[in-house]
Amino acid sequence: MYHGRRRFLAVFTIPPLALYVIFVLSPYAQAFYLSLTDWRGYSSQAKFVGFDNFRKLFDDDAFWAALKNNAVMLVVIPAATVALALLLAGLLNFGGRQRGAGLSPVRGANIYRILFFFPQLLSVSIVGVLFQFVYTENGGLLNGVLKAVGLGSLTQDWMGDSHIALFSVMAVIIWSGMGFYVVLFNAAMQSIPSELLEAAALDGAGKFSAFFRITLPLMWERVQVALVALGIVALDGFAFVQIMTGEPPGGPDNSTTVLGVPLYENAFQYGRFGYATAFGVALFFLTMSMAVLTFRLSRRDRVEY
Repeated sequence: MYHGRRRFLAVFTIPPLALYVIFVLSPYAQAFYLSLTDWRGYSSQAKFVGFDNFRKLFDDDAFWAALKNNAVMLVVIPAATVALALLLAGLLNFGGRQRGAGLSPVRGANIYRILFFFPQLLSVSIVGVLFQFVYTENGGLLNGVLKAVGLGSLTQDWMGDSHIALFSVMAVIIWSGMGFYVVLFNAAMQSIPSELLEAAALDGAGKFSAFFRITLPLMWERVQVALVALGIVALDGFAFVQIMTGEPPGGPDNSTTVLGVPLYENAFQYGRFGYATAFGVALFFLTMSMAVLTFRLSRRDRVEY
């Protein structure tokens, strides 16, 4: 009997485990090895150079510029996206005219959910090209609207000014990703038993108090996942930077450079694949460290209902 059970488990666990090792773990192992070589990408030969690539990495100004920009994005993008998504999801579920702490969706909530989710239907390339035209200094939509409403003094060269270019890119990333988390948090709020909110209303709790004392703690695990996922987005951001800043990416003056930019340049422009892989390995460990720290710092006691 036990022999048959073990054979059954082996049949259904070994093949997927083998596929995972081949297609997931093996590429990571190859990347770690290549980061220790001077591989040029065009031959099967690669000279082992040890940690020379990583020593060069720490002397590379592009690496430190990218690290600084990614650090700013790591703070701004998750915090802003989660805050806005919670605000909008809360308004959709609690913004109606009904009094008390219970769910009172606004009129037309389903339409708003579709509108908020719409950017998710657009690819990164389409969003990047779209906002290239929005941010154009002369004839761009944003400056045109500012002039039309009498705020012409606020017009900027949004992607040409090194002081605001990074924030312009981050605004696009937040806009493009926020709708997904509005829908995610909206579903989490609707899964909370209405009896809890009704009981809070009977005890005199308002909507604001009920949200922070009942709703948010009960959906905190989803907020944690959102923070980690958005942290990964913040540590990447290469596609938006590549498309929106043009050639060479990361301008002006490295103000929008992220770790993916020097990785791309060293691999596909300079043919230094070994050195480029060192950027990838550094990004991997930064991402893993960010995920672990986020889960630990945002850990709270599990609330059951």
